[in-house]
Amino acid sequence: MEKKTQRSQRTLVLVPAPYQGHINPMLQLGAFLHSKGFSITVVHTHFNSPNPSNHHNFTFLSIPDGLTAGQISSGNPIGILLAINANCKESFQQCLTQLMKQEARNDITCIIHDELVYFPEPVANNLNIPSLILRPNSATNFIARSALLRLHSKGYIPFPLPVFITCNYDKLWITDSLSLKPVPELHPLRFKDLPISTFDTLENYSKLMVNAQNVRTSSAIIWNTPDCLEQSSLEQIQQQCQVPIFSIGPLHKIATAASSSLLEEDTSCIEWLDKQSHNSVIYVSLGSLASIAKKDLDEMAWGLANSEQPFLWVIRPGSVCGSDWIDLLPQGFKKAVGERGCIVQWAPQKEILAHDAVGGFWSHCGWNSTLESISEGVPMICKPFSYDQKVHARYLSQVWKIGLQLENEIERGETERAVRKLMVDIEGKEMRVRALELKEKIEASFKSGSLYGSLNDLVDLIRSF
Repeated sequence: MEKKTQRSQRTLVLVPAPYQGHINPMLQLGAFLHSKGFSITVVHTHFNSPNPSNHHNFTFLSIPDGLTAGQISSGNPIGILLAINANCKESFQQCLTQLMKQEARNDITCIIHDELVYFPEPVANNLNIPSLILRPNSATNFIARSALLRLHSKGYIPFPLPVFITCNYDKLWITDSLSLKPVPELHPLRFKDLPISTFDTLENYSKLMVNAQNVRTSSAIIWNTPDCLEQSSLEQIQQQCQVPIFSIGPLHKIATAASSSLLEEDTSCIEWLDKQSHNSVIYVSLGSLASIAKKDLDEMAWGLANSEQPFLWVIRPGSVCGSDWIDLLPQGFKKAVGERGCIVQWAPQKEILAHDAVGGFWSHCGWNSTLESISEGVPMICKPFSYDQKVHARYLSQVWKIGLQLENEIERGETERAVRKLMVDIEGKEMRVRALELKEKIEASFKSGSLYGSLNDLVDLIRSF
């Protein structure tokens, strides 16, 4: 156990899921709650353990997760999370029991766990400690996920043909063109936009998501989303939920210094950005999990080159199937772009999106990336791969109207046209205006709006335990 500072009277135990898009929101929540006088203990798995260096006021406790080398090397987050939930209940209980022996029982005020790691909830019940759920994704994705699970429970996914489903998921003829059909009562989502995983079987994915959706005995749900973006979805969920919901996003703007990157960030790209013109650079990053084929990398590369726009491109090690970082960039590409392009392995994304030179973001549309881009008023090119990314891409392009979605295979001509449309054409300028309007709404919510009230209400609830 690494103790960072003297404990205050009331301790909150935080349990993040071991992935970048889940660790950061939990640590950001912890930083906010620490500023309100709570002591923070982070209990985490050995796998993808967070870096404690930026959180000297937190205590970090590691528990064995029982993962095999084969499970870790598989890169399958569904299988890994199912195994963690199966393996960690006992080790978590032992950890808390030991912690409680060191302190008075009332030292642990509550446990806050990520929705994808649900093993802490029965332990909290056994020890008579209140528990809260952090949902680090969008409320709209939660609704889409619920629809997917209902369809799967009725045997309609995978889609046998023909099938008939209605708006209450009983009857509707499904044909081979179903993927483009709207999902009943989920406008503007189509069946192809439902958050299905590509990493594992639908059965395993459904097993994980059923548990993630279940509130069980938790006292409240904390949502990393701003009310001004998702008010209707949040209201719909609250009507069906028996516990309070606190929408307190975007968490990265509440605790700006609280982050923990699993990969080393290359900050040299900031110096390159400083030399670029206002709103001239398209930033390209496809997240911490997605992988692409070599031919897709080539098409992206030549599309960026032919667009003649400055670009900052993150190519994560291992993200190109069968290659080592940028060794397989197409011949002649570097010469063609010269100083107009900057390529790094990983980057300080929040700092980049806030930079004056960045005028667009080509993203996989994970929720953290989506929130970070909207919060800085940066419009997007959307290329989702799996999970919630497809839901967000559809909303960015059709509802918030600040994104261009690439729906086909990556192709250099379409890439070039999309980049120029976003960065140069009138359509991109109109998207930038709308993105800045959303940024202003989020900033206003910090002062006296719904976010301000939700934060205070959350602190009051935790203090009431």
